[in-house]
Amino acid sequence: MFRNGKYILAVDQSTQGTKGLLFDKQGKLIARADQPHRQIIDANGYVEHDPMEIMENTYAVCRDVIEKAGIDPEEVKAMGISNQRETTVAWNKRTGKPVMNAIVWQCARAAKVAEKHADEAEMIRQKTGITLSPYFPAAKIQWILENVPEARRLQGFGDLAVGTIDSWLIYNLSNRCVFSTDYSNASRTQLFNIHTLDWDKEILRSFGIDRESLPDVVMSDSLFAQTDLDGLLMDCIPICGVLGDSHGALFGQNCRRRGELKATYGTGSSVMMNIGDQPILSDKGIVTSLAWGKKHKVEYVFEGNLNYTGAVISWLKDDVGLIQSAAETAELAEQANPEDRTIFVPAFTGLGSPYWDSNATGMFTGITRTTGRKELVKAGLECIAYQITDLIELMRQEAQLDISSIRVDGGPTANQYLMQFQSDIANCSVQIPELQELSGMGAAYMAGIAAGLYDENQIYDGISYTEYQPRMEKEEREKKLERWGEAVRQVLTHS
Repeated sequence: MFRNGKYILAVDQSTQGTKGLLFDKQGKLIARADQPHRQIIDANGYVEHDPMEIMENTYAVCRDVIEKAGIDPEEVKAMGISNQRETTVAWNKRTGKPVMNAIVWQCARAAKVAEKHADEAEMIRQKTGITLSPYFPAAKIQWILENVPEARRLQGFGDLAVGTIDSWLIYNLSNRCVFSTDYSNASRTQLFNIHTLDWDKEILRSFGIDRESLPDVVMSDSLFAQTDLDGLLMDCIPICGVLGDSHGALFGQNCRRRGELKATYGTGSSVMMNIGDQPILSDKGIVTSLAWGKKHKVEYVFEGNLNYTGAVISWLKDDVGLIQSAAETAELAEQANPEDRTIFVPAFTGLGSPYWDSNATGMFTGITRTTGRKELVKAGLECIAYQITDLIELMRQEAQLDISSIRVDGGPTANQYLMQFQSDIANCSVQIPELQELSGMGAAYMAGIAAGLYDENQIYDGISYTEYQPRMEKEEREKKLERWGEAVRQVLTHS
């Protein structure tokens, strides 16, 4: 089934662009190629991507990364895919043509559609593990069916395909022969029952979606399809590792065991924790999804999403002018008065998980006459770690598991002050891997393990980490967390 080869090709299809990544037989990244795509935003604020452009870019980065690495294309053994998760594509199964542009996960056009299902919200949460929202594909697909006549017509004839970006890529890479997705992506559609591990008939009926319009759901390490990469290869290679991007990062971070957790620091942040082979539902502001399906078993995760983490640093620089560059923040925070008690709650557009208060507004509190620029910058940095810690503590409680370390990735992890404060305030070690392409790496490792090139018990041994250990006294940590909690309560009280 698998040809000889010593390289794994991965495609990481993200919101801003598409990356081609090539890993050698030791799991090391040896080459990378990038292609951005257009962000199509209309007067209504609707956010779209052109699926055909994404497909063309996918082929381009595969060609480019192999050329950049200077290897024989026939030496590639297998392929993995990681993808932006909730972005939704609808197309004609017979012609392969999209009926419209892809609706991006950020797009809130389906808000009124989601509101129609308010009475079913708890049923949906119990079955899917996630809170009713236009963020997820369920409402987006219903919006398409209600607003695009061609989609309704195709569904009536059984010729409509709707899915997340991974299913669109697999369909095209397989020369339109395979229509499938993996458990991680399916679990983020708000249509998939995470208990029965199947598309939920009651929810499909409610959203007016035919089962025939949805992809088959298979294990993340399945042999999805064979591809010649649009003629690049003489012999086809298997696509045998597919994961949503956050799930790919969890696998890339080696969080394969129950209780292991990763945090991604970006504009916002995602905190994801492996909770094992049984689902745990929380009604306290975090969601439950499938981590992946592997070796005929599924595993579950808790996930919490924050609106403003790295974006706080951008705000300090671009909007209030307290810094010239993000690199300044660590030095200013170190120089700040350690006794200053200023707290910043960055509720610019409400608070995300676990509070989910869209009316909350931001606030500085604890300011005294001695508070100055350095102290305000320090508060801006620390609020990132406080928010992450809120989610870590909640996950600890809900899963009844101890968390002694977190794996982290993203640009802000280069900030030494922030990483040390994160370790101190969460009271656990913080580990930063040398390689930051973790979504694509997770998909590559999944594929490489499935293809027999990588040993799952050894492939992570070569990854090096920068590590921070907690050094804050318990009493000081508890006082700081108490002040943070009081500040959050003030924001929520006055929202």
